[in-house]
Amino acid sequence: MQNPVIILGAQKLGTAALDIFQSNNVIVYCFLDDEVKLHQTEVNNITVMGTTDDPEFLKILGKKCEVFVAAEETATRKSLINLLKDEYQATPVNAIHKFTAVSENAWLGHGNLINAGAVINANARINNYCIIQSRALIESGAELADFVQVGAGAIVSADVTVEEGAFIGAGAVIVAGIKIGKKARVGAGAVVVADVPANQTVFGNPAQKV
Repeated sequence: MQNPVIILGAQKLGTAALDIFQSNNVIVYCFLDDEVKLHQTEVNNITVMGTTDDPEFLKILGKKCEVFVAAEETATRKSLINLLKDEYQATPVNAIHKFTAVSENAWLGHGNLINAGAVINANARINNYCIIQSRALIESGAELADFVQVGAGAIVSADVTVEEGAFIGAGAVIVAGIKIGKKARVGAGAVVVADVPANQTVFGNPAQKV
């Protein structure tokens, strides 16, 4: 990546994205965040310059700058991504830490965050705007739909399907071939041995509905 990056969101996820870009020697131009009290402050020496819809900054996207959306809430991230597409014809870039292992035979969409130590094995498919935290493992043949979040140290085994907006907590294990439904939530440390329907929350070993 030759162009600098503007990060939309200056809180925890934005800080993680900054660290990822810096690990790859990518220049971060600035943060934009809607929390007014953060404006003109610095996050790890990068200034929060304005709001996430500030046209003075967003108009330079594409030719001069790339963009990454690091808003904490999924609904906010979706709204910002739609704004970027509709108003600026800009597609968020991936943030992939230097210390990850991503197979050349894996498939990645756009706007994903993949943190240090994560492993994406051959023939895994990561669609768009997913968050994969440190040391998570995505095995061969697994598929993550848009806006999926996978916590630190979680294991998504071979041929697992995770539908849009699902959340997998830190240290959870999804055994091979399981389907996690849309917007389902898997608690930290859970071991999932049966399909999880859409919008359901499960915890425990073996994971049970709560």
